[in-house]
Amino acid sequence: AVPQSVVAHDDDALDGAPTLDAHFFARIRPIMERALAENRRDTWPLITLNLDFKDNTPAHLDAVWALLGQYESWLTTAPRTATPARAEPLVPGPLLVLTGSDTAQRRRFHDDVPVGATLRAFGAMSPAPVRGATKALRARRAMQMTSAQHIDARADNFARWVNFPWSVIEAGGQKTAGSWISADSVRLHAFVQRAHAQGFWIRFYTLDGFTAAEDRGFTAAYNFGSRAAAATRWRAAVTSGVDFVATDQYADFTARQR
Repeated sequence: AVPQSVVAHDDDALDGAPTLDAHFFARIRPIMERALAENRRDTWPLITLNLDFKDNTPAHLDAVWALLGQYESWLTTAPRTATPARAEPLVPGPLLVLTGSDTAQRRRFHDDVPVGATLRAFGAMSPAPVRGATKALRARRAMQMTSAQHIDARADNFARWVNFPWSVIEAGGQKTAGSWISADSVRLHAFVQRAHAQGFWIRFYTLDGFTAAEDRGFTAAYNFGSRAAAATRWRAAVTSGVDFVATDQYADFTARQR
């Protein structure tokens, strides 16, 4: 059988999980076909797909690469060159596909692509190491590090975004966040400015605020505890110019931006 990628978060959800093709690509086809017909390239990309791989085996990555090839006419791309350190201009398409920082992903989605062919997806910068013998020491060190220390590289032709937990902005992250203060805004702004100066998009995950009654299986570690507390961070992220905000509450997030 031809390998297929399925959409699930945990191993115990694999049985009956939908394929990536059926769950995502088939459902956005009308949007993509309309976008291509209208050809309003200044609005592209319209949709960003962030592939959070739970399995980096070569066969899985090969299957996803092949799947992306079926929809290459939808994609934001770049030429694969012999000078990967130089970020070439993107060729806009209505769909942008992002992958992570894993070396196996870079190998499949960049290194193995022949020079002169097309890059179909773009990876994240490898995180700067945070030193410390214990989790608590590493958390403290992460807050001591500057934005320049955290973002210690420049974007290249494949790695075009950076991805951070909220714990680099507020000590301990969502669970221990207190009142949002001016120093928090200053630190967030510094990260955004540094990322953009280095040629990266920047993403933070995952900014939720829910009560026990509102929980839909969300991750407790990502919970600020209330919608209002999360909305304060949503507004701060948007105001600071964060490119991608991860949340499980996108309807509420969208409503707060109106």
